[in-house]
Amino acid sequence: MLKRFTVSMEEDLLDDFDSFTKERHYQNRSEALRDLIRSRIIEKEWKADKEVMGVISLVYDHHQHGLQEKVTELQHHFHHQIVSTTHVHMDHDNCLEVIIVHGKAGSVRKLADSLIALRGVRNGNLAMSSTGKDLH
Repeated sequence: MLKRFTVSMEEDLLDDFDSFTKERHYQNRSEALRDLIRSRIIEKEWKADKEVMGVISLVYDHHQHGLQEKVTELQHHFHHQIVSTTHVHMDHDNCLEVIIVHGKAGSVRKLADSLIALRGVRNGNLAMSSTGKDLH
C-alpha cells in the first residue's frame, strides 16, 4: 500500500534532486526517493553483517605469475559463498572475472578484499546488494 507524505527542502537541494532524478531517468521524484531509501537500507544490512548478495569484479593481468591459481584457490576456499563466476578475455593481457556472491556481509567483504588485494589485480570492485528479503 502506498502512503503519501510531504517533504520540505531547500530550493537548491530540490533542484539538485530533480537533476539527479532526470539524469537517472526516473519517471518521478517518488521513484528516485524510494531507490535512495532502499540504498540506505542495503548499507544497513551490510553493516549489520546480514545475509547479502553482491558482485565482485576483477580486472587483472593474466600474465602475472601464479595469479589465476590464487584467484581460483580463494574461490574454492569461499566456495559456499560463490553463486556463479564469469571469466572474460578482454585482450591479449587482461581478463575480467565477475563473481556473484551470497552470504554474511563480513565474509563476502573478506573474500572481495582478499581477491582485490592480489598482486596483478589492476582494478577490483564489490557491488553490494541485498537478498531483497527486507526490501519493499
